[in-house]
Amino acid sequence: MSSVHFPEGFLWGTATAAHQIEGGNTNNDWWAFEHAAGTPCLESSGDACDSWHRWPEDQDLVASLGLGAYRFSVEWSRIEPEEGEWSRAALEHYRRQCARCHELGLSPVVTLNHFTVPRWLSGRGGWEWEAAPQRFARFCERVAAHLGDVVGWACTLNEPNVVATMGYLFEVFPPAVRDSGRRQAVNAALCRAHVLGVEALRGGPGDFPVGLTLSMHDYQAEPGGEERLERIRRSTEDVFLEATAGDDFVGVQCYTRMRIGPQGVLGPADGVPVTQMGYEFWPRALEATVRRAWEVTGGIPVLVTENGIGTADDDQRIAYVTEALAGVRRCLDDGIDVRGYFYWSLLDNFEWVLGYGPTFGLVEVDHHSFERRPKPSAPWFGGVARANAVP
Repeated sequence: MSSVHFPEGFLWGTATAAHQIEGGNTNNDWWAFEHAAGTPCLESSGDACDSWHRWPEDQDLVASLGLGAYRFSVEWSRIEPEEGEWSRAALEHYRRQCARCHELGLSPVVTLNHFTVPRWLSGRGGWEWEAAPQRFARFCERVAAHLGDVVGWACTLNEPNVVATMGYLFEVFPPAVRDSGRRQAVNAALCRAHVLGVEALRGGPGDFPVGLTLSMHDYQAEPGGEERLERIRRSTEDVFLEATAGDDFVGVQCYTRMRIGPQGVLGPADGVPVTQMGYEFWPRALEATVRRAWEVTGGIPVLVTENGIGTADDDQRIAYVTEALAGVRRCLDDGIDVRGYFYWSLLDNFEWVLGYGPTFGLVEVDHHSFERRPKPSAPWFGGVARANAVP
Protein backbone atom coordinates (compact mmCIF):
# COMPACT_ATOMS: atom_id res chain seq x y z
CA MET A 1 0.00 0.00 0.00
CA SER A 2 1.26 3.48 -0.84
CA SER A 3 1.19 6.33 1.64
CA VAL A 4 -1.50 9.02 1.56
CA HIS A 5 0.34 12.34 1.42
CA PHE A 6 -0.93 15.78 2.42
CA PRO A 7 -0.12 19.25 1.08
CA GLU A 8 2.81 21.25 2.39
CA GLY A 9 1.68 23.38 5.33
CA PHE A 10 -1.18 21.07 6.28
CA LEU A 11 -1.80 21.66 10.00
CA TRP A 12 -1.68 18.65 12.32
CA GLY A 13 -2.91 18.99 15.88
CA THR A 14 -4.88 17.63 18.78
CA ALA A 15 -7.56 19.21 20.92
CA THR A 16 -8.86 19.59 24.47
CA ALA A 17 -11.40 21.77 26.32
CA ALA A 18 -11.05 23.62 29.60
CA HIS A 19 -13.88 22.00 31.58
CA GLN A 20 -12.90 18.54 30.39
CA ILE A 21 -9.28 18.71 31.53
CA GLU A 22 -8.61 21.63 33.89
CA GLY A 23 -10.50 20.49 36.97
CA GLY A 24 -12.10 22.62 39.64
CA ASN A 25 -14.23 24.73 37.30
CA THR A 26 -16.82 25.23 40.03
CA ASN A 27 -18.23 28.53 38.81
CA ASN A 28 -19.94 27.43 35.58
CA ASP A 29 -23.29 25.93 34.64
CA TRP A 30 -21.88 22.47 34.04
CA TRP A 31 -20.45 22.13 37.56
CA ALA A 32 -23.89 23.08 38.90
CA PHE A 33 -25.53 20.60 36.49
CA GLU A 34 -23.20 17.77 37.56
CA HIS A 35 -24.14 18.29 41.22
CA ALA A 36 -27.87 19.02 40.87
CA ALA A 37 -30.46 16.66 42.30
CA GLY A 38 -31.50 14.12 39.68
CA THR A 39 -28.65 15.00 37.32
CA PRO A 40 -28.19 12.65 34.36
CA CYS A 41 -24.41 13.01 34.75
CA LEU A 42 -22.76 9.75 35.74
CA GLU A 43 -20.11 11.57 37.77
CA SER A 44 -18.65 14.98 38.49
CA SER A 45 -15.79 16.48 36.50
CA GLY A 46 -13.96 16.98 39.81
CA ASP A 47 -10.24 17.47 39.33
CA ALA A 48 -10.48 16.28 35.71
CA CYS A 49 -6.89 15.89 34.44
CA ASP A 50 -5.58 18.68 36.72
CA SER A 51 -4.52 20.54 33.61
CA TRP A 52 -5.06 23.92 35.26
CA HIS A 53 -1.75 23.12 36.95
CA ARG A 54 -0.26 20.56 34.55
CA TRP A 55 -0.81 22.39 31.26
CA PRO A 56 2.95 22.65 30.51
CA GLU A 57 3.14 18.86 30.66
CA ASP A 58 0.23 18.62 28.23
CA GLN A 59 1.90 21.02 25.82
CA ASP A 60 5.16 19.10 26.07
CA LEU A 61 3.28 15.96 25.04
CA VAL A 62 1.83 17.68 21.98
CA ALA A 63 5.21 19.07 20.96
CA SER A 64 7.01 15.77 21.55
CA LEU A 65 4.70 14.07 19.07
CA GLY A 66 5.80 16.47 16.34
CA LEU A 67 2.41 18.12 15.92
CA GLY A 68 2.11 21.69 14.70
CA ALA A 69 -0.86 22.94 16.72
CA TYR A 70 -2.72 22.55 19.98
CA ARG A 71 -6.39 23.47 20.29
CA PHE A 72 -7.63 24.34 23.79
CA SER A 73 -10.31 26.57 25.28
CA VAL A 74 -10.37 29.43 27.74
CA GLU A 75 -12.85 29.15 30.61
CA TRP A 76 -15.28 32.08 30.66
CA SER A 77 -16.22 31.55 34.32
CA ARG A 78 -12.59 31.94 35.41
CA ILE A 79 -11.99 35.06 33.31
CA GLU A 80 -15.29 36.78 34.19
CA PRO A 81 -16.35 35.16 37.50
CA GLU A 82 -19.09 37.75 38.02
CA GLU A 83 -20.68 39.95 35.41
CA GLY A 84 -18.28 42.73 34.51
CA GLU A 85 -15.60 41.53 36.96
CA TRP A 86 -12.46 40.41 35.14
CA SER A 87 -9.67 38.19 36.44
CA ARG A 88 -6.33 39.43 35.22
CA ALA A 89 -4.72 36.35 36.77
CA ALA A 90 -6.87 34.03 34.64
CA LEU A 91 -6.16 36.04 31.50
CA GLU A 92 -2.44 35.88 32.25
CA HIS A 93 -2.73 32.12 32.77
CA TYR A 94 -4.10 31.66 29.26
CA ARG A 95 -1.64 34.15 27.81
CA ARG A 96 1.20 32.04 29.21
CA GLN A 97 -0.33 28.97 27.56
CA CYS A 98 -0.43 30.69 24.17
CA ALA A 99 3.07 32.11 24.52
CA ARG A 100 4.57 28.76 25.48
CA CYS A 101 2.88 27.10 22.50
CA HIS A 102 4.87 29.44 20.28
CA GLU A 103 8.07 28.59 22.17
CA LEU A 104 7.42 24.90 21.47
CA GLY A 105 6.65 25.48 17.79
CA LEU A 106 2.90 24.97 18.23
CA SER A 107 0.17 27.19 16.86
CA PRO A 108 -2.31 27.91 19.71
CA VAL A 109 -5.85 27.37 18.46
CA VAL A 110 -8.03 29.04 21.07
CA THR A 111 -11.72 28.26 21.55
CA LEU A 112 -13.54 31.09 23.30
CA ASN A 113 -16.49 29.00 24.49
CA HIS A 114 -16.54 25.23 24.78
CA PHE A 115 -20.05 24.45 26.15
CA THR A 116 -19.78 26.06 29.61
CA VAL A 117 -21.02 29.50 30.68
CA PRO A 118 -20.53 31.31 34.01
CA ARG A 119 -23.15 30.79 36.70
CA TRP A 120 -24.07 34.48 36.58
CA LEU A 121 -25.02 34.07 32.93
CA SER A 122 -26.94 30.82 33.41
CA GLY A 123 -28.78 32.50 36.29
CA ARG A 124 -30.11 35.06 33.82
CA GLY A 125 -31.31 32.37 31.43
CA GLY A 126 -28.06 31.39 29.71
CA TRP A 127 -28.29 31.70 25.92
CA GLU A 128 -32.01 32.51 26.27
CA TRP A 129 -31.17 35.84 27.92
CA GLU A 130 -31.57 38.55 25.31
CA ALA A 131 -28.24 40.14 26.28
CA ALA A 132 -26.25 36.87 26.12
CA PRO A 133 -24.83 37.39 22.59
CA GLN A 134 -23.60 40.87 23.54
CA ARG A 135 -22.08 39.56 26.78
CA PHE A 136 -20.25 36.90 24.79
CA ALA A 137 -18.96 39.52 22.36
CA ARG A 138 -17.72 41.61 25.29
CA PHE A 139 -15.93 38.54 26.63
CA CYS A 140 -14.30 37.95 23.22
CA GLU A 141 -13.20 41.58 23.11
CA ARG A 142 -11.59 41.34 26.57
CA VAL A 143 -9.80 38.07 25.75
CA ALA A 144 -8.52 39.43 22.43
CA ALA A 145 -7.29 42.60 24.10
CA HIS A 146 -5.22 40.57 26.56
CA LEU A 147 -3.84 37.74 24.42
CA GLY A 148 -4.83 38.37 20.81
CA ASP A 149 -1.25 38.99 19.75
CA VAL A 150 -0.29 35.42 20.76
CA VAL A 151 -3.35 33.60 19.36
CA GLY A 152 -2.74 31.39 16.31
CA TRP A 153 -6.35 30.64 15.32
CA ALA A 154 -9.60 31.43 17.15
CA CYS A 155 -12.83 29.43 17.34
CA THR A 156 -15.76 31.44 18.73
CA LEU A 157 -18.19 28.72 19.86
CA ASN A 158 -17.64 25.00 20.05
CA GLU A 159 -20.54 23.03 18.60
CA PRO A 160 -23.36 25.50 19.35
CA ASN A 161 -25.74 23.03 17.71
CA VAL A 162 -24.93 20.49 20.44
CA VAL A 163 -25.59 23.07 23.17
CA ALA A 164 -29.05 23.73 21.75
CA THR A 165 -29.96 20.16 20.81
CA MET A 166 -28.69 18.41 23.92
CA GLY A 167 -29.95 21.13 26.26
CA TYR A 168 -33.40 21.69 24.75
CA LEU A 169 -34.27 18.39 23.05
CA PHE A 170 -32.44 15.45 24.64
CA GLU A 171 -32.20 16.92 28.18
CA VAL A 172 -28.58 15.88 28.82
CA PHE A 173 -27.00 19.37 28.77
CA PRO A 174 -28.08 22.35 30.86
CA PRO A 175 -30.85 23.40 31.22
CA ALA A 176 -32.13 19.87 30.45
CA VAL A 177 -35.57 20.75 29.08
CA ARG A 178 -37.55 19.59 26.08
CA ASP A 179 -38.91 22.62 24.26
CA SER A 180 -38.53 23.05 20.50
CA GLY A 181 -39.48 26.73 20.58
CA ARG A 182 -36.83 27.58 23.14
CA ARG A 183 -34.34 25.50 21.18
CA GLN A 184 -34.92 27.52 18.03
CA ALA A 185 -34.52 30.74 20.00
CA VAL A 186 -31.22 29.48 21.40
CA ASN A 187 -30.07 28.52 17.89
CA ALA A 188 -30.68 32.12 16.80
CA ALA A 189 -28.93 33.53 19.87
CA LEU A 190 -25.87 31.36 19.33
CA CYS A 191 -25.65 32.38 15.67
CA ARG A 192 -25.84 36.01 16.75
CA ALA A 193 -23.21 35.43 19.43
CA HIS A 194 -20.89 33.95 16.83
CA VAL A 195 -21.26 36.87 14.43
CA LEU A 196 -20.68 39.40 17.20
CA GLY A 197 -17.78 37.33 18.55
CA VAL A 198 -16.05 37.31 15.17
CA GLU A 199 -16.35 41.08 14.96
CA ALA A 200 -14.93 41.50 18.47
CA LEU A 201 -12.00 39.16 17.87
CA ARG A 202 -11.11 40.89 14.63
CA GLY A 203 -10.90 44.16 16.53
CA GLY A 204 -7.41 43.15 17.62
CA PRO A 205 -4.74 43.12 18.63
CA GLY A 206 -3.33 40.28 16.58
CA ASP A 207 -4.19 38.97 13.15
CA PHE A 208 -5.46 35.40 13.17
CA PRO A 209 -8.10 33.32 11.35
CA VAL A 210 -11.49 33.24 13.10
CA GLY A 211 -14.26 30.68 12.63
CA LEU A 212 -16.95 28.51 14.16
CA THR A 213 -16.73 24.80 14.99
CA LEU A 214 -19.76 22.65 14.26
CA SER A 215 -20.73 19.10 15.14
CA MET A 216 -21.69 17.42 11.88
CA HIS A 217 -23.03 14.00 10.97
CA ASP A 218 -23.07 12.11 7.72
CA TYR A 219 -26.87 12.15 7.53
CA GLN A 220 -28.23 9.23 5.53
CA ALA A 221 -31.92 8.76 4.73
CA GLU A 222 -33.47 5.33 4.91
CA PRO A 223 -36.54 4.77 2.69
CA GLY A 224 -39.17 7.37 3.54
CA GLY A 225 -36.82 9.40 5.74
CA GLU A 226 -35.78 12.05 3.23
CA GLU A 227 -38.13 14.83 4.40
CA ARG A 228 -37.37 14.14 8.07
CA LEU A 229 -33.64 14.25 7.33
CA GLU A 230 -33.89 17.70 5.77
CA ARG A 231 -35.83 19.05 8.76
CA ILE A 232 -33.32 17.66 11.24
CA ARG A 233 -30.30 18.84 9.30
CA ARG A 234 -31.76 22.31 8.85
CA SER A 235 -31.93 23.03 12.59
CA THR A 236 -28.81 21.15 13.63
CA GLU A 237 -26.37 22.22 10.90
CA ASP A 238 -27.53 24.53 8.15
CA VAL A 239 -28.57 27.54 10.26
CA PHE A 240 -25.07 27.55 11.76
CA LEU A 241 -23.23 26.99 8.49
CA GLU A 242 -25.10 29.97 7.06
CA ALA A 243 -23.92 32.07 10.03
CA THR A 244 -20.29 31.56 8.97
CA ALA A 245 -20.53 33.93 5.99
CA GLY A 246 -17.36 35.98 5.87
CA ASP A 247 -15.46 33.76 8.32
CA ASP A 248 -11.88 32.67 7.68
CA PHE A 249 -12.66 28.97 8.16
CA VAL A 250 -15.33 26.57 9.33
CA GLY A 251 -14.35 23.93 11.89
CA VAL A 252 -15.83 20.53 11.03
CA GLN A 253 -16.21 18.11 13.93
CA CYS A 254 -17.42 14.67 12.96
CA TYR A 255 -17.44 11.20 14.50
CA THR A 256 -20.09 9.05 12.81
CA ARG A 257 -23.07 8.91 10.48
CA MET A 258 -26.74 9.28 11.43
CA ARG A 259 -29.43 7.24 9.71
CA ILE A 260 -32.85 8.86 9.48
CA GLY A 261 -36.14 7.05 8.90
CA PRO A 262 -39.69 8.40 8.58
CA GLN A 263 -40.01 8.59 12.38
CA GLY A 264 -36.58 10.08 13.02
CA VAL A 265 -33.15 8.90 14.08
CA LEU A 266 -32.46 5.17 13.78
CA GLY A 267 -30.05 3.16 15.89
CA PRO A 268 -26.90 1.40 14.68
CA ALA A 269 -27.32 -0.86 11.69
CA ASP A 270 -26.89 -4.60 12.07
CA GLY A 271 -23.29 -5.70 11.64
CA VAL A 272 -21.74 -2.25 12.15
CA PRO A 273 -19.38 -2.03 15.16
CA VAL A 274 -20.35 0.41 17.91
CA THR A 275 -17.98 2.65 19.87
CA GLN A 276 -17.99 3.42 23.60
CA MET A 277 -20.34 6.33 22.85
CA GLY A 278 -23.01 3.96 21.51
CA TYR A 279 -22.81 5.13 17.92
CA GLU A 280 -21.46 3.41 14.83
CA PHE A 281 -17.80 3.03 13.91
CA TRP A 282 -18.07 5.05 10.69
CA PRO A 283 -14.84 6.94 9.90
CA ARG A 284 -15.90 7.68 6.31
CA ALA A 285 -18.43 10.17 7.76
CA LEU A 286 -15.71 12.81 7.97
CA GLU A 287 -15.31 12.99 4.20
CA ALA A 288 -19.05 13.47 3.72
CA THR A 289 -19.26 16.30 6.27
CA VAL A 290 -16.20 18.14 4.94
CA ARG A 291 -17.75 18.06 1.49
CA ARG A 292 -21.07 19.35 2.79
CA ALA A 293 -19.53 22.16 4.85
CA TRP A 294 -17.61 23.29 1.78
CA GLU A 295 -20.75 23.18 -0.35
CA VAL A 296 -23.17 24.91 2.03
CA THR A 297 -20.76 27.70 2.99
CA GLY A 298 -19.90 28.40 -0.63
CA GLY A 299 -16.27 27.41 -0.30
CA ILE A 300 -15.08 28.66 3.10
CA PRO A 301 -11.81 26.85 4.00
CA VAL A 302 -12.31 23.83 6.26
CA LEU A 303 -10.33 22.96 9.37
CA VAL A 304 -11.11 19.54 10.87
CA THR A 305 -11.11 20.74 14.48
CA GLU A 306 -12.26 17.41 15.96
CA ASN A 307 -12.32 13.82 14.78
CA GLY A 308 -11.61 10.69 16.76
CA ILE A 309 -13.02 7.68 18.53
CA GLY A 310 -13.87 6.61 22.05
CA THR A 311 -12.43 3.12 22.34
CA ALA A 312 -10.33 0.93 24.61
CA ASP A 313 -8.77 -0.69 21.52
CA ASP A 314 -5.90 1.45 20.28
CA ASP A 315 -5.58 -0.54 17.06
CA GLN A 316 -9.19 0.43 16.34
CA ARG A 317 -8.26 4.08 16.98
CA ILE A 318 -5.46 3.92 14.42
CA ALA A 319 -7.71 2.18 11.90
CA TYR A 320 -10.41 4.84 12.39
CA VAL A 321 -8.05 7.78 11.87
CA THR A 322 -6.39 6.10 8.89
CA GLU A 323 -9.70 5.71 7.08
CA ALA A 324 -10.91 9.20 8.07
CA LEU A 325 -7.73 10.80 6.73
CA ALA A 326 -8.03 8.91 3.46
CA GLY A 327 -11.38 10.65 3.06
CA VAL A 328 -9.79 14.04 3.78
CA ARG A 329 -7.23 13.35 1.06
CA ARG A 330 -10.02 12.62 -1.42
CA CYS A 331 -11.59 15.97 -0.53
CA LEU A 332 -8.28 17.70 -1.22
CA ASP A 333 -7.98 15.87 -4.52
CA ASP A 334 -11.34 17.29 -5.52
CA GLY A 335 -10.22 20.86 -4.83
CA ILE A 336 -11.74 21.33 -1.36
CA ASP A 337 -9.57 23.65 0.74
CA VAL A 338 -8.91 21.63 3.90
CA ARG A 339 -6.30 23.37 6.04
CA GLY A 340 -5.65 20.79 8.77
CA TYR A 341 -6.75 17.93 11.01
CA PHE A 342 -7.05 17.84 14.81
CA TYR A 343 -7.50 14.56 16.64
CA TRP A 344 -9.94 14.56 19.57
CA SER A 345 -8.57 14.27 22.14
CA LEU A 346 -5.08 14.62 23.54
CA LEU A 347 -6.14 13.14 26.89
CA ASP A 348 -8.70 10.71 28.26
CA ASN A 349 -10.92 13.35 29.82
CA PHE A 350 -14.37 14.23 31.18
CA GLU A 351 -16.90 13.38 28.47
CA TRP A 352 -19.77 15.43 29.85
CA VAL A 353 -22.84 13.43 30.90
CA LEU A 354 -20.93 10.14 30.39
CA GLY A 355 -18.14 11.10 32.79
CA TYR A 356 -14.78 9.38 32.44
CA GLY A 357 -16.05 6.19 30.79
CA PRO A 358 -15.35 6.96 27.10
CA THR A 359 -11.63 7.12 26.29
CA PHE A 360 -10.89 9.29 23.26
CA GLY A 361 -7.35 10.23 24.23
CA LEU A 362 -4.04 9.60 22.54
CA VAL A 363 -2.79 9.72 26.12
CA GLU A 364 -4.19 7.77 29.07
CA VAL A 365 -4.59 9.66 32.35
CA ASP A 366 -4.53 8.13 35.81
CA HIS A 367 -7.23 10.20 37.48
CA HIS A 368 -5.75 9.56 40.94
CA SER A 369 -2.09 10.38 40.30
CA PHE A 370 -2.72 12.38 37.07
CA GLU A 371 0.14 10.51 35.41
CA ARG A 372 0.01 10.81 31.61
CA ARG A 373 0.75 7.61 29.67
CA PRO A 374 0.87 7.88 25.86
CA LYS A 375 -0.88 5.07 24.03
CA PRO A 376 0.62 3.48 20.89
CA SER A 377 -1.66 5.71 18.80
CA ALA A 378 0.18 8.80 20.10
CA PRO A 379 3.57 8.16 18.43
CA TRP A 380 1.71 6.72 15.43
CA PHE A 381 -0.23 9.98 14.96
CA GLY A 382 2.95 11.94 15.60
CA GLY A 383 4.61 9.94 12.84
CA VAL A 384 1.77 10.88 10.49
CA ALA A 385 2.31 14.56 11.31
CA ARG A 386 6.10 14.41 10.91
CA ALA A 387 5.82 12.61 7.56
CA ASN A 388 2.77 14.66 6.49
CA ALA A 389 1.46 11.32 5.27
CA VAL A 390 -0.52 8.30 6.43
CA PRO A 391 1.24 4.98 5.86
